[in-house]
Amino acid sequence: MNGPIRFGLVRANTHHLIVAVILSILAGWALNAHAQTETTLYTFGSFPNDGTQPFAGLVQGGDGNFYGTTYHGGTNNAGAVFRVSPGGGETILHTFTGASSAFANGLVQGSDSNFYGTTFVGGTNNNGTIFRISPGGSFTNLYLFVGSPNDGQGPFAGLVLGNDGNFYGTTYYGGTNGVGTVFRISASGTYSTLYAFAGFPNDGSHPEAALVQGRDGNFYGTTIAGGTNGVGNIFRITPGGSETNLHSFVGPPNDGAEPTAALVQGSDGNFYGTTHDGGTNNLGIVFRISPGGSYTNLYSFVGFPSDGSFPGAGLVQGSDGNFYGTTITGGANHDGALFRISPGGVYTSLYSLGNSPTDGHQPQNGLVQGSDGSFYGTAMVGGTNNVGTVFKLTVPLSPPANQVSSVQVAGANVVLSVPSVASEIYQLQFTSAMTPTNWINQGGSITSGGSLLTVTNLGGALLPQGFYRFDITP
Repeated sequence: MNGPIRFGLVRANTHHLIVAVILSILAGWALNAHAQTETTLYTFGSFPNDGTQPFAGLVQGGDGNFYGTTYHGGTNNAGAVFRVSPGGGETILHTFTGASSAFANGLVQGSDSNFYGTTFVGGTNNNGTIFRISPGGSFTNLYLFVGSPNDGQGPFAGLVLGNDGNFYGTTYYGGTNGVGTVFRISASGTYSTLYAFAGFPNDGSHPEAALVQGRDGNFYGTTIAGGTNGVGNIFRITPGGSETNLHSFVGPPNDGAEPTAALVQGSDGNFYGTTHDGGTNNLGIVFRISPGGSYTNLYSFVGFPSDGSFPGAGLVQGSDGNFYGTTITGGANHDGALFRISPGGVYTSLYSLGNSPTDGHQPQNGLVQGSDGSFYGTAMVGGTNNVGTVFKLTVPLSPPANQVSSVQVAGANVVLSVPSVASEIYQLQFTSAMTPTNWINQGGSITSGGSLLTVTNLGGALLPQGFYRFDITP
């Protein structure tokens, strides 16, 4: 095969499997062999009824397409729900009326294949709504918020699907104290307020972000205000509504302030997130917190021209184990940046937005890793019509990408997994020699679609003790 070979060695024994994953990068591997590229897939506003200014991020549906919303545009200039293919073909599925719903947030796909979301305003009381929309565009309003004192008002974030089949979310206003709530709603529209925030100094207030359900079954989230110092906190809440404050932000220079984004639980069990402000330069931070509240600042943004500033969105953990995110401003063009950070805080600025007239600016929300391994997102402004874009970031996965991450015996077979890069060709090889001069191909080669690649070596457990590697062709 041509091109650099990247090795992930695994020592296999028929009776007792011993995994020896080589973490160092061997000769011939170069990170810049595949420079990251950003591509504008779609520019909004190309025809009169198109959406404009996509404030929320994307979700990849089961059909492989991406779904999202815009804050403005559409027939009534109250926003729209759209579908865009990985190749950039866009379809408007629904345009909001303004009276019944407007200013839509991100979507989540339910187990019934429909998408569920919220709007900040609209409905009978103009306090916001919860809606359902099918992949084909069939639209239903499920719930109209009432507001204080018995209900929430103004959901600023989307929903999360709980493992009980219900959806959970937050409102920015409303509740007993007027500073926000946590709620639950079923797919059929049965609604309950679970918790009303109390605000400064003993509780958070005004949650802007969606919740995330942890592996322990509880939900974790952030508030932009409140807490001991009035600049937001991190909380945990049970599905039954019992709330615990885990961390109150302190603000600059030693801590973040005003978290506007959802958390993500990493593969190590910790939660990772960003704050819009705070840190050494008061330009925002990346942090890590355990389910029990053990908190660490990982990175303080530096800003223009070498770094992003003011992250308004959460992170996504890539298939290489690193986290990827966006900033609203900063970067070489003052128009925002895309970045990568490891669980330990090793930070890389990947791309500065605004590099051309067709490029997007000011991404307000985060990235999603597609099934092809690339990252997809939206920019609220920029593009040909200066009303927003959908973009794709293709980036080489950093170490430990292309290192074997797991190996298991399944009967007579050996099953290996490796974080992979889309479109690269992976050939599993075996040798029984400690200092090999000859590697034997096991099965045929596989062209990766990205993300985690799992390969089964049929009859591998019957082989003599030896070593595996992947020969990879770009």
